[in-house]
Amino acid sequence: MSSRHSASDSARETLERRLVALDGADLHSGSLRGIEKESLRVSPDGYIADTPHPEALGSALTNKFITTDFSEALLEFITPPVPDVRHAIQFLCDLHQFTCSHIDDEIMWAMSMPCMIRSEADIPLAQYGSSNIGRMKTTYRRGLGYRYGRHMQAISGIHYNYSVPESFWPLFQETEQHSGDPGGFQSAHYLGVVRNVRRFGWLLMYLFGASPAVCRSFLQGRTSGLNELDYGTVYGPHATSLRMSDLGYHNIDQARLQVSANTLDQYITDLDRAIRTENADYREIGVLVDGIYRQINASELQIENEFYSTIRPKRVARSGERPTLALGRRGIEYVELRILDVNPFDPVGINQREARFVEAFLLYCLFRNSPPISDAEAQANQRNQALVAQRGREPGLALNCDGRDVALLDWGREIIEGVIAVSELLDSSGASGYRDAAREYARSLEDPEQTPSARLLAELRETGEPLFRYAMRLSTDYTDYFRQLPPELNAQQDKFVQESRASHERQAELEAADTLDFPAFLERYFE
Repeated sequence: MSSRHSASDSARETLERRLVALDGADLHSGSLRGIEKESLRVSPDGYIADTPHPEALGSALTNKFITTDFSEALLEFITPPVPDVRHAIQFLCDLHQFTCSHIDDEIMWAMSMPCMIRSEADIPLAQYGSSNIGRMKTTYRRGLGYRYGRHMQAISGIHYNYSVPESFWPLFQETEQHSGDPGGFQSAHYLGVVRNVRRFGWLLMYLFGASPAVCRSFLQGRTSGLNELDYGTVYGPHATSLRMSDLGYHNIDQARLQVSANTLDQYITDLDRAIRTENADYREIGVLVDGIYRQINASELQIENEFYSTIRPKRVARSGERPTLALGRRGIEYVELRILDVNPFDPVGINQREARFVEAFLLYCLFRNSPPISDAEAQANQRNQALVAQRGREPGLALNCDGRDVALLDWGREIIEGVIAVSELLDSSGASGYRDAAREYARSLEDPEQTPSARLLAELRETGEPLFRYAMRLSTDYTDYFRQLPPELNAQQDKFVQESRASHERQAELEAADTLDFPAFLERYFE
């Protein structure tokens, strides 16, 4: 028997054993999920807005629900952790409705990939006020622009935060006959999820990738190897997510970074080393130049969040606490999946079916065997991701699995078979809709024309519209839809108004409380 079949059979047996042992367990009550969704504000002519973050949306530094990412024009919506998928999507819908009523005639872009960019100067840096922490956030973003270019930073995505019920962990530890520290057991198995997403996350790009084409203006004269669809649009005939390709977040500068998820200590050590190891190219950029900070430092990573991973282990950090310190002190609390494109076929960029499949997939990654990842496997995983991003729907495409070429379709069937089994366990424990979602996306695997990437290209060909015109029409329609919803239908309206006012007050308090100058603040932060 080949090593591929041996490993696959062993993984399947482990999955089946765990599902049998957990039959009847409640995997839903007490689980939490939160969604972070990015969206550019654009002007009525389709260019990135050059206006400040709207006052009515509160302080981008301290508002719990509405902030900005890289650019002043790149909104980021954050739902709180909620106990049900439906509540998370509804909260996101309420945030869109509230925001659209406070951006005047601007439009919220409905795609992951931006459009109509004249130059990098058109992408304004996010501003967070005069406090040290606010200055640090802006400086960090300025550094990202110098390091990777501002175009990449104008890309939008969906981040999905998920944790299983706290009551699940003692039961799982018992089924695994593990008598060690409960916190260590939990962190170890969340890291197993991280490793398996690194292995199998290409399937989510195949099923949910929605950026097979980009506006020519995004390339800024760079060669891309893409085909011309029309005078303003280039595309990959079988691409799924150019956002996750080397045109987007997968770039040469970060490809050389190896951050292991084999143990929590290794993960923390590798990130910490990257923060403390100087990069010669970044040193050439300079740190403090003519009295202005171009970046926080010249290290491989300025801070932990600069590492563009498809998934991160997370722990809510305390005020002023670095993410890795929080992980080291108190262990992993949840995972943050960062691989999802904005879905252009839904007004909020994600729907309940997609969310339910994602959760069942993450549980599949938890229950399946997750051995350590060697350097060779890490490179194979990166190649698989790049292949699926650029050519995922190509007939007969093969990926590298356990050192052997395996047909994407065969490997995908094996994974989805497991996801369906997990979804059935979820539905039997009081949840609903998980099995239907898994079966729906099983059909998308068999028929790639059902995937968002294929549907988007089909609509561009059918309408004859350049990507910009199509995206502009869609974005305008969605923005108008939210503007026309009566305010009384927004269950969170008063909460958002109160949070916006309170966030301005919190920012003012932070600015008044600073006692250190900025260089001393940075030094203390990294101690």
